Amino acid sequence: MKIRMVCLEDGIMSCGFRKMAAWVERLNEDTETCYISTNRYGGLRYLRGQMGDSPAIDADGIDEIARGLADADLIGFSSMTGYSDLTKSVITRIRELSPRPYLIWGGIHPIIHPEDAITADVDAICNGEGEFAFQDFFDAWKSGRDFTAVKNFWFKNRSKIIRNDFRPLMTAEDMETLPFPKYGTEERIYEQGKGFIPATVADYLATNGLGYNAIWSIGCPLHCTYCGNTKFIANDPKYTRIRHPSAKYCVDEIKAAVAVQPHLSTVSFHDDSFMAIPYKEIERFAELWKAEVDLPFAIYGVIPSYVRRDKFEILTWAGMNRIRMGIQTGSERILDFYKRPTPLERIKKATDVCGDFAPKYHIPPAYDIITDNPIETKQDVVDTLEMLYEMKRPYTLNLFSLKVIPNTTMETLLAEQGIDVDAISSSYRNIPPKWANLLLYLVTVKKPPRWLFDILLERVEATSTPQPEYPKLGLLLRSVYFAERARHHLAHMDFTTIQGAAGYVAWRAGLIKLWQQHLAPKYPKPAPKPTNGASTAPATSATEKSKGRRLPILGGDIPGE
Repeated sequence: MKIRMVCLEDGIMSCGFRKMAAWVERLNEDTETCYISTNRYGGLRYLRGQMGDSPAIDADGIDEIARGLADADLIGFSSMTGYSDLTKSVITRIRELSPRPYLIWGGIHPIIHPEDAITADVDAICNGEGEFAFQDFFDAWKSGRDFTAVKNFWFKNRSKIIRNDFRPLMTAEDMETLPFPKYGTEERIYEQGKGFIPATVADYLATNGLGYNAIWSIGCPLHCTYCGNTKFIANDPKYTRIRHPSAKYCVDEIKAAVAVQPHLSTVSFHDDSFMAIPYKEIERFAELWKAEVDLPFAIYGVIPSYVRRDKFEILTWAGMNRIRMGIQTGSERILDFYKRPTPLERIKKATDVCGDFAPKYHIPPAYDIITDNPIETKQDVVDTLEMLYEMKRPYTLNLFSLKVIPNTTMETLLAEQGIDVDAISSSYRNIPPKWANLLLYLVTVKKPPRWLFDILLERVEATSTPQPEYPKLGLLLRSVYFAERARHHLAHMDFTTIQGAAGYVAWRAGLIKLWQQHLAPKYPKPAPKPTNGASTAPATSATEKSKGRRLPILGGDIPGE
């Protein structure tokens, strides 16, 4: 039986899809993994803040993609909402070519917006965790038994839609039984004019540089109004709990990937809340990582409320050299609107800890900021700039123009205020060169004198106020901004954000190994924690409150200073 698993997202980096592809391959040996890379951008478009404007795939391309897939018995699609229109176009063309394949759509979009996904010309959508649900479906489907009661699925039965309930979330023990993600072996990637061709090392370098993308834990304790995780939590409140396989499983996954591609020199963990994992488990991970992998790694899922110096110390000793933390705004009012349970005072303490490790041991921390929120007043925008002005340096920013994900609380809140959500940003990666946005780049790379900064702030406007744009100045500031980011990465011989062959050449020449083993500053191993139940971490209360917001605490692990 021929199965094709198809990913329509940001190149060969979707961690969830690669896990699912490996699982389906275990169930059915004749399974082919295919990528439709929709986000290879660069050059002036990148510097102008137009990173979301990926070249569209035209009708000929859609036809070529469909013809390369249509001879399968079953096709599983995975895509985020930003690629849902492309997914529908491919599905429609496959149906025109052949009624043969059974079509299933999974991934983020069918989870957060199943009502939209089921309107595509598919046989089913998977709107929950896919691995065990697909196994239940597949076992019944291939044997000719009725499968329409399988949980985590919606099925089309003639003109009727069967909406099934959700199965329990995977446990840590369940996750331990999964195969390692599909990576670097017999995968195919679409190239217009050539169809699906074998993926090469160059394809990985073009997307990930020398990095490997991984997820150790699943779950998030927050209910941010803009985030699709709120839909996951609505489906099952237990999604707020952090679940993960053993540290040994995680380390063995990385070892398996390095065995396939020895040039891998950095690992990026994309967990939603890595730092919420209890200290003892992080310590166990650090010990194993240092002993068996000993590569630099980055942690992207950092929530300010869970930043603890002791966790940073043990992870930095193990190899952590970069973090990415969500701040989103410096306005208490907008924090309330986003339902972010972290007061500004706690954000400052977290950034102080992050800043203590850069630039000697860490690449400067990257903080996420959301721009272009239509309800922001001038004071809200100024508050964010003031916060960034005062934060410990060096740091960098990941800027995202507000994009409303369907079926999130954000969509409802904005609609209640009469705001046309469809008219907000076409892409969260498109950053219009308005004055306030340009100041974000400026304050990141250089702290201007206070008198000058006050003058610059006077020109800031409320987001909804019509205002001029400065594309040439934006190009200049973004060029300096990216040059500064590249400088810091090169200073640590890190080629995760520098795609292409440059890092591979440095690896082949032995420069990266020389740096990592002999030249990179080594953080000393922290003293062991007491084993009698006492803790050396400063005590804090189990909850932190700000204007009625209550911080969730996970696994008995209380955020310390």
